[in-house]
Parts: sequence; structure tokens; C-alpha cells
Amino acid sequence: MVDKTSSYKDHVSTITEDGKGRKWMYPKLIKGKLYILRNIFAGALLTLLFAGPFIKVNGEQLILLNILERRFAFFGVIFVPQDFYLFVLGTLIFIVFIVLFTSLFGRVFCGWACPQTIFMEMVFRRIERWIEGDAKQQKKLDNGPMTTEKILKKTSKHFLFLLISFLISNIFLSYIIGSDQLIQIITEPLAGHVTGFISICIFTFVFYIVFSKIRELVCTMVCPYGRLQGVLLDSNSMIVAYDYVRGEPRGKRKREAEPDVIGDCVDCGLCVDVCPTGIDIRNGTQMECINCTLCIDACDMVMKKINRPKRLIGFFSDEHITNRKQFTVGRRIYSYAALILILSAILSFLILRRTDIETTILRASGTLYQMRDDGTTVSNLYNAEFYNRTSQSIKFQVVPQGSGTQIQYITKPEELKKGASMKITFFIIQDIKNIKSYKSDIKLQVLSAGKVLENIETTFIAPPN
Repeated sequence: MVDKTSSYKDHVSTITEDGKGRKWMYPKLIKGKLYILRNIFAGALLTLLFAGPFIKVNGEQLILLNILERRFAFFGVIFVPQDFYLFVLGTLIFIVFIVLFTSLFGRVFCGWACPQTIFMEMVFRRIERWIEGDAKQQKKLDNGPMTTEKILKKTSKHFLFLLISFLISNIFLSYIIGSDQLIQIITEPLAGHVTGFISICIFTFVFYIVFSKIRELVCTMVCPYGRLQGVLLDSNSMIVAYDYVRGEPRGKRKREAEPDVIGDCVDCGLCVDVCPTGIDIRNGTQMECINCTLCIDACDMVMKKINRPKRLIGFFSDEHITNRKQFTVGRRIYSYAALILILSAILSFLILRRTDIETTILRASGTLYQMRDDGTTVSNLYNAEFYNRTSQSIKFQVVPQGSGTQIQYITKPEELKKGASMKITFFIIQDIKNIKSYKSDIKLQVLSAGKVLENIETTFIAPPN
């Protein structure tokens, strides 16, 4: 039985036992089936990440998060500050999805899809192994004297780290300012883009420090997601875990050893050697575990050598390990799923009913009605702002609904360019004989090429008959 009072709960795996220094990680590389699948998945995500800023949908960047200009685009759909409620709803759906996913599968996102893990394990550590060798060779090099070979290897490694960090910073910046703007910064004289160049340098420095120095500390000390696992997981959650019922008691065993005499775990420590955060998965669920599944591949390799069934370490729930119960979906999971479906349906409805032009119309503040010179009509002054949500320029006009209503422009509407806004001022004029009360509602339409882009409604005041 696993020792639940183990001292692993009292310290962080990346800190030395005396608490005064950092324990540098030298994870071994085991190329098992899960590692290969993880490579394929990571390759697909990296391809999407690097290609995303240069893919255009309806003339817009696939994903744009231009916080500076308050302009956002997702799969060709433009979102403006007036759509903030959609952003809030979308964020809420994402949070509930994270809670649902974590409740089901633990921290798999961290090990398989998190950019920090993908870049660290699939890019930077590969470069490190290519230049400095495997885990033993890296450790020997770091602990050895400063030789010419060591200087060359370290210089080459950190030069490549800086180069890749610079590339990553350009890609991330293109998601913020747009790929077209980034290309301008790169191709045009530096004097015209000093701010952009400084931003790229800052991004480069941050990425370089994270992937060359901080590394797994991002997962174990900085990222808050791992600390949420304690409240999100339960005994039915599927996580990377050690089957201590089958594995204990540990000990060396031969191929022909009786399975009832000793547990399947041979205490080789390979699961610890491959862990990028340095934990011992046999001690139970730990905050530092990112569910990267490297320990599963390592243990499967050992089990194969001693002719024992694989998955001594695997995706298990605590109920499966202790009571051998099959995974079941509980009411909490169904509740999360139902909430996601409801919120997603609401978000889809709100997006579908969005109009091409966002219109805000207000009667000019501080003004009352105006009697016209002919004595038979009365007017109100209005200010209106129009925002083009489409990916093309639009020519439009405002048309009143109902007879006896006219519009007199002070500022006429012009062509509204994509992603741009426009303010116009105009009078709405009505026949006084049609007015029954001091305040009434009037309806207007925004038309473009005969198509109704939006129906709007405002109030009109006048002396009643």
C-alpha cells in the first residue's frame, strides 16, 4: 500500500531537501506510444499556432486579439467593444469547460496542449538534447569544468534559444497587432516602428528566460491551474496514477517470479527519471503532475521486459484503483455539461442575431423639440454612431418607417470602411397632426443596397395635439 504520509507533501520536487537551492531537472527521454501521439498532437498545435496569423477568413486574420485598438476577430467574425457581453459569456463557457475537463481527466491539458509544455518539451529540450546529449551527458556537462567544448555547446544552445524566442515573440505579437502590422515592422525602417521593435525585444527576453531558466517552475509555482486540482478532482476523475494495489509491495523481481509474492513495481525509479517536474507518481496525486504521460511509457517499457501487463501507471480513477470500479459519469459532470450546452446555445443565438452594423442612436442631450417654420411639422435632433462589423466597406442610409416622417441630415452618412465607426447628426421631422402624445416611439431602418442591416427604435418628443 502506498504511504499516504510520505514527505513529498512537505516539499516541492524542484527544490533541494534543505530548501536552499533549486534542483535542476534532467528528464530522460522514453519514446513510447503515448510520446509519439503527443508529438503528433503537439506538431498539429504548433502548425496551427504559427500559421494562424497568416490565414485569412473573409479578409480577416483567423484569430486577432488587438487589445490596443479594441478590435477582435475569430474565424472571420469581427467583434467590437459593444460585443463585450459576448466575450464575458464566451469566457464563462471556457471556464466551465475547464472545470468539466479537469473533473474528468485531471491536468491533461497541461501535459498535452499547454503552450508552455509544448514549447519546453517539444522544442527547447529537443535542442538541448541535440547539442548537449541525453540526461546523463547534460548533467555531466553542467557539473564539469569550463572547457572549450562546454563553452561552445552552451553558447550554441543559448543562441538557438534566443533565436527561437525571437520567432515565438513575433508570432505572439502578430496575434495582438495583426500579421500585416507585424510585416510592416519587419520590412520598413526601424525608426518608424520603435515601439513595435521594443515590444518584440521584451517578448523575446521573457520567452528566453522562461524556457532557459524558469522552465518547470512555471507549472509548479506560477500557474494557478495546478492548484485548482484539489477542488476540481474527485474519486471518479481519470488522472495519471500509479496502481498501488497491483504494484505494492515493491521489490526486484525476475521474469519467473510468482505474481502473488511481490508487487509488479520493481522500484526502478524510471518513472521519476522521465518526469519533467521531478515527482514520484507512486506517491499519489500531486500538484506538480502535469499528466504528460511520460511515466506511463517508461513503466510500460519495464513491464514488457518482465512479462507483466502494461499500465501499472495509467489513466485511472481512485475508485478504479481501490475498488476496481469502472469509470462512470456522475451527476456533477452531467450538470457541468448541461450548463455548457445552455450557455453555448445562448452564445450561438446572440452571435447569429448580430447585425452587420452596430448602431447607437440618442436624442441630442439638452435639446427639446423644434417647431418648424411652416408650423405644421416638428423636429428632434439626434446623434448616431455606426460601427461596421463586416470585413468590407458599406454604403448605407437611415430611412424612417411610417408615413409623415422625414430625415434631414446635418452630417450625412458616407462610406463606412471595415472595422471603422462613423458619427452622424440629423433631424427627424414629423407632421404635428400625427402626434398624439408628448413622447412617442419611432422606428428607423439602416439600409445598404436595398438590404435591411438593422432596425432601430428611438423616442420622439413634441407638443401633443
